[in-house]
Amino acid sequence: MVRSARKIVLCLILSLLLVPSFSYSDNTRVHAEQVTAPGHQLQNGVTQPTYSYVDAIKETIFVESALDSDENGEPDRIAIDIMRPKETEEGLKVPVIMDASPYYERLGRGNESQVKDPDGDGINDVFPLFYDNYFVPRGYAVVLVDMVGTNNSDGCPTTGGYEETESVKVAIEWLNGKGKAWDKDGNEVKADWSTGKVGMIGKSYDGTLANAVAATGVEGLETIVPIGAISSWYYYYRYEGILFSRNGPGGLASRVTNSKRVQQCAPIREKIRVAADDDTGNYNEFWAERNYYKDADKVKASVFVIHGLNDYNVKANHFSKWWEALAENDVPRKLWLTQTGHVDPFDFRRAEWVDTLHRWFDYWLLGIENGIMDEPMVDLETGPGEWETHSNWPDENSKVAKLRLAPGAENLPGTLTTGPVNGNDTQTFTDNPNQTDTQMVQNEFTVKEDRLIFLSPELKEDVRLSGVPEIDIRSVVDKENANLTGLIVDYGTDVRVNHQGSGEGIKTLSNRTCWGESSPSDSACYRETEITTVEAPYEIVTHGWLSAKNRKSLEYAVPLEPGKNHRMKWDTLPEDYVFKKGHRIGIVIAGSNRGRLLTDPNRATFHVHLGQSLVELPIVGGRKALEKAFGETNPANAAEIITRVENLKKDGEFKSDREARSLTTHMAAVELYEKKGLSDKIVKHMNGFIILLAHQEDQGLISKKGYYILKEEAESLIEKWE
Repeated sequence: MVRSARKIVLCLILSLLLVPSFSYSDNTRVHAEQVTAPGHQLQNGVTQPTYSYVDAIKETIFVESALDSDENGEPDRIAIDIMRPKETEEGLKVPVIMDASPYYERLGRGNESQVKDPDGDGINDVFPLFYDNYFVPRGYAVVLVDMVGTNNSDGCPTTGGYEETESVKVAIEWLNGKGKAWDKDGNEVKADWSTGKVGMIGKSYDGTLANAVAATGVEGLETIVPIGAISSWYYYYRYEGILFSRNGPGGLASRVTNSKRVQQCAPIREKIRVAADDDTGNYNEFWAERNYYKDADKVKASVFVIHGLNDYNVKANHFSKWWEALAENDVPRKLWLTQTGHVDPFDFRRAEWVDTLHRWFDYWLLGIENGIMDEPMVDLETGPGEWETHSNWPDENSKVAKLRLAPGAENLPGTLTTGPVNGNDTQTFTDNPNQTDTQMVQNEFTVKEDRLIFLSPELKEDVRLSGVPEIDIRSVVDKENANLTGLIVDYGTDVRVNHQGSGEGIKTLSNRTCWGESSPSDSACYRETEITTVEAPYEIVTHGWLSAKNRKSLEYAVPLEPGKNHRMKWDTLPEDYVFKKGHRIGIVIAGSNRGRLLTDPNRATFHVHLGQSLVELPIVGGRKALEKAFGETNPANAAEIITRVENLKKDGEFKSDREARSLTTHMAAVELYEKKGLSDKIVKHMNGFIILLAHQEDQGLISKKGYYILKEEAESLIEKWE
């Protein structure tokens, strides 16, 4: 219902008096052009602020659950704080924006670390962040849930476990008329003001809870907006068998537990410590319970993901694994990728973020057709403050291009090539458990005993990487276990986002801007930020790690056999990055990565077989784009492959002449199809050629060197004609 002009003016004056020196970025109230539902009014396609923030109803409710997470024999009650327009007491029904968090008592939310009760008087004066200030006047309720075991909720946290997910789920169910809740005086209350539609939002742990609850398929959860959120707790604390730290889940549970119950919850934390199994680093039932992307087929909510490509708190594989699983299940989705670290979009792209989030909630919670789902799916930051839109991620034109590790040429320790690598060259390094990633990549033209480095030629064209790179090496190791690190590096001086700085890419300023309405206890005004940059001669584009004992499975260990040639294959973190003309692409292979993960004391020595090792890069334009940037021309026709087979036969790479003859006969047919330009037949026969090669390799009829060389050239020919 529209308020009187006098009341509007008085509220605006009150807001301005609270922050007299600040700018006010919210729209002033205007007459609505369109009414979509009782009380929800539009102008320019978005809901307008027609309700009083100062007069809004604030209440604390305790929702019943079937949990007993502290094992005291009493069901846990989950505390939620609600702010809603006062008109909901007169029949107005509104949707809910929910931020469930373990941080409302300590640590706080947002760049200014807001908590609910800053003065400790037992009254929740503040609704942290701007969601209440901005959306309540626009006809939404904002609900802040204290995760189980935290702040005013009963119980004990379980670091991503079922109990935490359920504690939020019961709040959503109560908002949909299921379950029971009581106020502070013990009176039962119902959410008869709620439409039942809920949108969850939050950064880090808060966004993780949104992912977890969405993966249950709970009714009423219409959309989630996870920002820098975890999709699998295993990958928060470990990477392919290597621990980032010891007792991580138990330590975090202790930090977020209600400060008065930390000791009471100690037995629960001990159970967590034992179940996590730090001694092996393996994936087990404890971690499977905390893996949300495996349940993406249950997701009914739309998902708007925001993540920093350089986030090394919640690393970027959390968004990529979640995003891939959502895509496989046709979940409506949107994605923002930034060059910052663990930063909220309110602090790296504020105006665009508030506008986009507003339209997103209007669409998914109120059904307002504002075109947001017709816009490009992905917003991508390519450089400091430089944004592009794309139809999907990875880029639809991204194809795997294989880079071979080759011996050094001229003054380079090792080189990269898109073609085959002849000979049986090996290069050796020894794991140095004290080596940092910075030490691994510095002095790129210098041979070092504790790392291998391979450099491309200076690029003749820009090269864009988009997706998840993969390291694939063959190596003889002298120990039963060892850590491996793979780095992809951009060698070339440039100005980049300073994501390794103290603000992870942003600097907090003194001036404030306001986003919504204020009250005497809760300002809508927040300190502005700016992007920080650094000029540097190189950038570590992405990292990837592997415990060699987990090369076959994360669920069990398989020790290495010293002296045997082992294949070790692992993903790096996902990335979207442009290597600029004149720069070099670098691949670094090393052992332990001090400062990132726990190190291995074995100091294993690796003898890497170059011709059998490679790196798969998802490149926009695929191998052709890399070849063009490298200035390479590699064999890409049938006659050249026939010549290659003959040369391999002379070198003794086949068990007998019969195997070579079967391959040349196959390629003779392809040569005829080439002359006629029959692309479909060429591709079909070359796929058959690869199958024949695989059979020969499996039966020991061709050497691994011969197999890899011919397979590489066959794939190149297929790419040419596809």
